[in-house]
Amino acid sequence: MKLAILDRDGVINHDSDNYIKSIDEWRPLPGSIEAIARLSKAGFDVCVATNQSGLARGYFDLSTLNLMHRKMKDLVEEQGGRIDKIEYCPHSPDDNCYCRKPLPGMYQHILSCYPDIDPKKVYVVGDSLRDLEAAETVGCPSILVSTGKGKRTLQKGGIPKNTQVVDDLEAAVLHIIYHQRTSD
Repeated sequence: MKLAILDRDGVINHDSDNYIKSIDEWRPLPGSIEAIARLSKAGFDVCVATNQSGLARGYFDLSTLNLMHRKMKDLVEEQGGRIDKIEYCPHSPDDNCYCRKPLPGMYQHILSCYPDIDPKKVYVVGDSLRDLEAAETVGCPSILVSTGKGKRTLQKGGIPKNTQVVDDLEAAVLHIIYHQRTSD
């Protein structure tokens, strides 16, 4: 069993400082859907962990979020892959919840669903420092993509020491598959 955890906005789909609020605003980044399908076809369970404070802020409702996730899953399935699990934090930063990244709650929940997998073999792909910090807390290696907020994150510095930096999700997937093959 192999597992990868992906952030959503800025990694899989276009991001916006004004939030992704509708199914029409949810647009995949070039190559991201195919990359997820490739990862799935390589035998990985693919999970998505995403902060969605737009729910708490009233920018969209749960039905709209579910439609966005259905669109994402359908596109991946059309390419012959699958997304096995989607975790989201619906809280605002002021709610002090344990699931909102950089806290590790979503990652811990995902990992609890895969008790036989060593977290050191579960790659986390994100575009923000909070994705990487949550991964570090649970002991997962992380990959920073330059899409979304990735370039800003890299410029600010402070990323965990062993974080790999790549151009996009496609490059991250190639890295994950290569390292999985060389470690088996």
